[in-house]
Amino acid sequence: MPSSVALLITGASTGLLAGGASCAAVQGGLLAGAVTRHRSLDPKPSPKSARPPHPARQADAGTPLAPVGAFLAGKLVSHTALGALLGVFGSALQPSPRTQAVLLLVAGAIMVLFALDLIGVKAVGRLVPRPPASFGRLMRRSAKTESPVTPALVGFATVLVPCGVTLSMELLAITSGSVVAGAAVMAGFVLGTAPLFAVLGYLFRRSTQALSGKLAGLTGVVVLTVAAWTMVSALQAGGWVSFDPPGKQQATATGPFVVEGGEGSGDGSGGTATGEAAPVRIDASGKQTVVLTVTDFYLPTRFTAKAGVPTTLVLRGKDSGGCARAFTIPEIGVQEIVKRDGDTGIDLGTRKPGTLRFSCAMGMQTGTIEFKKDL
Repeated sequence: MPSSVALLITGASTGLLAGGASCAAVQGGLLAGAVTRHRSLDPKPSPKSARPPHPARQADAGTPLAPVGAFLAGKLVSHTALGALLGVFGSALQPSPRTQAVLLLVAGAIMVLFALDLIGVKAVGRLVPRPPASFGRLMRRSAKTESPVTPALVGFATVLVPCGVTLSMELLAITSGSVVAGAAVMAGFVLGTAPLFAVLGYLFRRSTQALSGKLAGLTGVVVLTVAAWTMVSALQAGGWVSFDPPGKQQATATGPFVVEGGEGSGDGSGGTATGEAAPVRIDASGKQTVVLTVTDFYLPTRFTAKAGVPTTLVLRGKDSGGCARAFTIPEIGVQEIVKRDGDTGIDLGTRKPGTLRFSCAMGMQTGTIEFKKDL
């Protein structure tokens, strides 16, 4: 399924670029406990009773990434299963775009608390969400065992302690409406976070306690940056603000073109063009069409259209992919998965003068349609 492949890539890229730091803030303690347990159980042998090390421990010492791999394997299994379940029940669980944006804002705020806690700000210690005490005791007991299965079980349990960016991936799995697609986006996300977790796991395995503290502080700084990015994206995903750079504002489609017999009479500024080539056009019956091309981005990002006439927005997929495929108009509750290649029509009704914002589900790609009365 092309859509599942696209969602797998979307999840992996999000995990690689942002999810690793976010999840490290929340799940780093579990990772450290899972991969460092053997070291604490291997005291230095006394000269009187020097015995050869246990074969399992000897192998473990030579393969420092083995417990990290087991941890990530368990995490992959649990998150893939969760994605499949969310895909199954997506239609029943699917929140509105603005509800998703609020959840992202909350996730960003929680990430800020985790980041400050990692940096060492004591004032936020009581505000940081913690797993239930019983869960913590279970994990500590598990970390004291020598079973090679333990890291995998701890990794599997991370599904109960979601990080900030994980929430956005879960929302994307819900909107996919498919078992395979939901599993793909969550599996891709875990695979994307794997490189950072592997590096952290290796460093936790090899580092001293003092160095581990410095790593936690550095991770906190990275997570704070990701939290700011998450909250900005949430504000854009909710359609409340737009932080587009000035250069992006140049991609503007003016109109409307009046189409009669397939020919355009003008572009609103004295030019001429065919109606089919115009991003904004009105046909002979008085119906207006706005065409948004969707690749990995939205083109153009700004439209000027006529207010007071029936309007249809056409999402024209051209090898579309990434976040851009999950299209939303928060103000009117529209959310659509754009076809990879093909058109998806959205009835906007008869709009009054004003600005209608659209974005991808994660708020990374945005744009506007400005409806004007006199065009």
